[in-house]
Amino acid sequence: MEEKIKQLEKILKKTENALVAFSGGVDSSYLLYKAKECLGENLLAVTAALEVHTEEEQETACRVAGEIGVEHLVVHPRILDKSEFANNQPSRCYHCKRELFCCFKEIAVRRNLAVVYDGANADDQEDFRPGKRAAEELKVQSPLQKAGLTKKEIRQLSKRAGLSVWDRPASPCLATRFPYGEKITADKLQMVAAAEKSLRFFLQSRGDTGIDLRVRFHDGLARIEVPPEKIPDLIEKKEAVSACFRELGFAYITLDLQGFRSGSMNETLPEKSKFRYNNNKNW
Repeated sequence: MEEKIKQLEKILKKTENALVAFSGGVDSSYLLYKAKECLGENLLAVTAALEVHTEEEQETACRVAGEIGVEHLVVHPRILDKSEFANNQPSRCYHCKRELFCCFKEIAVRRNLAVVYDGANADDQEDFRPGKRAAEELKVQSPLQKAGLTKKEIRQLSKRAGLSVWDRPASPCLATRFPYGEKITADKLQMVAAAEKSLRFFLQSRGDTGIDLRVRFHDGLARIEVPPEKIPDLIEKKEAVSACFRELGFAYITLDLQGFRSGSMNETLPEKSKFRYNNNKNW
């Protein structure tokens, strides 16, 4: 891991200044921290406050940028206005990332910043991520990935660095809660965000502050994912959870017995389709 840190520092020191696409998650936070070490004040963190992000995520990004001590800019692209995104096909992530990276590149040009960095890590190379094509097309660089740092290693290094988000659960955008083909709207996003906040509250009463959970939206049905060991705790509170979710507008509330797993909405995609959306330029 020490060799990977040296490699990361070598990559970052190759440029005089940079823009970091900053979400406030553990990956982009560690990248921003190391970029500040290597580049000093010649650095700009930019956060895209989208409809698919919660207010808590935006507040966290602002707080962490302040803790690291870098200039921080928040922009507000209207991603739901893009039909390519809202219609929610498997290429959705590509269209979102393309929109964001174009925005970041424009800011970098205006501010005379040489490069745009994102927080992709080495584990992301094995996942279904059509958005990485947008990064490649627009020459957005991923220093953590290039240095070979995994999510586990980044958490360890973030803890060592004293970053407050080192143990923050992964929080992909709320669009990942919808099956492909289910149109994404502001109202649906608000339902999912409120449901997950409520669910976290129910579990936090048992001291579970950093639990990974998801509420998947299936045409008015809520499919709850929590770690398998937490299923008994949730069942104990099933009546309160059901009442809360029904008040939010869900007609049916279900518990996924397989438990939490990242990217479960991709499980129905054939492997050939995943390869095509990850690599093929002619969808």
